[in-house]
Amino acid sequence: MESTTQADKTSIPNILVEMLGISKVYPDNNVTANSNVHFNLQRGEIHALVGENGAGKTTLMKILCGLERADQGTIKVGGRPVHIRSARDADRLGIGMVHQRFCLVENFSVADNIVLGKEPLRGGIFYDRAKAKQTVKVLSEDYGFEMDPNALVGTLTVGQKQRVEILKVLYRGSTILVLDEPTSLLTEQEIKVFFRVLRQLKTMGYTIVIITHKLEEVGQISDRVTVMREGQVVDSRPSANLDKATLARLMVGKEVLLQVEKPAKNPGLPVLEIRDLSLIDPTCPRPLLAGINLRVRAGEVLGIAGVAGNGLGELEDVLTGMNSRGRPSGQVLIEGLEVLGHSPARLRRMGLAYVPADRLQRGSSLALSLSDNLIVVNHHVFLRFGILRNHSISKFSNDLIQRFGIKGNMSAPIGTLSGGNIQKAVLSRELSRRPKLLIISEPTWGLDVACSEFVYQEIIEMRGEETAILLISSNLDEVLALSDQVAVMYKGEVVALFPNVGLDRESLGGYMLGLHRQEVKEKSGCWEERAH
Repeated sequence: MESTTQADKTSIPNILVEMLGISKVYPDNNVTANSNVHFNLQRGEIHALVGENGAGKTTLMKILCGLERADQGTIKVGGRPVHIRSARDADRLGIGMVHQRFCLVENFSVADNIVLGKEPLRGGIFYDRAKAKQTVKVLSEDYGFEMDPNALVGTLTVGQKQRVEILKVLYRGSTILVLDEPTSLLTEQEIKVFFRVLRQLKTMGYTIVIITHKLEEVGQISDRVTVMREGQVVDSRPSANLDKATLARLMVGKEVLLQVEKPAKNPGLPVLEIRDLSLIDPTCPRPLLAGINLRVRAGEVLGIAGVAGNGLGELEDVLTGMNSRGRPSGQVLIEGLEVLGHSPARLRRMGLAYVPADRLQRGSSLALSLSDNLIVVNHHVFLRFGILRNHSISKFSNDLIQRFGIKGNMSAPIGTLSGGNIQKAVLSRELSRRPKLLIISEPTWGLDVACSEFVYQEIIEMRGEETAILLISSNLDEVLALSDQVAVMYKGEVVALFPNVGLDRESLGGYMLGLHRQEVKEKSGCWEERAH
């Protein structure tokens, strides 16, 4: 393990930002997020910040952006000490953050979203929408973003929404941009466009921090990388010629294989069958789902790839009994029994386990303790004469915490854990049930490389135990690593279905963006089959 000494740091020329001796403890769950952290940014660089879940990356950047306050330490900008007590303070210093989850109003226009909170006024009183549109049009053209100020944000692709978020911070005069997991929901083609945007911003003098779990991106886009582990900086070095294996070792403290072995396997009988499933919302101009035909067999992983906004979320909702938009039609069968419209509780009794994409609002109750969240779907198992057996609950919870490497106090509210550790908790709860059917959406979103590898191994183990697995993911690497069959959705339809043999990210990305489409060939008794 290599580390950069304090002397090394001060000798680096052209330092724009210095964070010296930063410490932050969350007393609610006794977690030390940052411990005497030294971090610096050079003017005009793209700097990658990597580390395991709970390593302290996001906390450190939230402190820089005024969203958290350090318990100890000093921040210097341009060589002078500054006090950043709020996002407004950071804004005045030219520091802006684009969060992992977009903070946009879907039914507002692009222009309205960008100027929100700092609107141009007419006569010092009234919102000048015309000026806002003109300002955003010029801003968009200056940076080559090609955004229509009048477009409703709800109609945009994920990549376009991300550009709106970046324009928001640029509009506010930010010259230091912090991007939290910026490519987590982008296709391969969108990532290439996004990286071109970042390089253009760099040439214009902007300084950029990328918090990322995608190690291959470190070498592709960054000039320097800082690695954090357990709240401390363990290394900071130029990104050139730094391979994924070395990065992973620095992050985790041991060698990580970065791959999953998927044994050849003959799938069994169909567990989940989806027949001509459609979903229409009268308020939408097109069907949310249109004639979906898919099948998942025992011991098989069917991966569904697609860009957000193309029906993946709606399919997830309908199949798990969580739909609240319109009335679905068609058939959904679990082991031959019709289940369309059944409640989540009834579906669970039929053998369904479900890991939602939204871990915070749907997958967990943030006010309840970690242990309560771990037993919530099968709490009856821990009842005796109507009383919860606390000893059994503690043992069960401790087993999952140890097995999945969850960092947090068992009795603390789960909302006090880092996002990655909440994800681990939800995953551990559902994977431990060993169900007939697992519907799992974005299983490693925001997880580090070691935890992702562990999750992959768990999914493959469940496949070996004859669980039928429907994997919904915007991460093509994940889909290709785990799936036996790959379906691609675009605008609510399945536009392609392939055996996972010789597939590549580039070609799948074309289907995800609607550039290509397979012909549907109906065959007697093989309603789900597709061919070129």
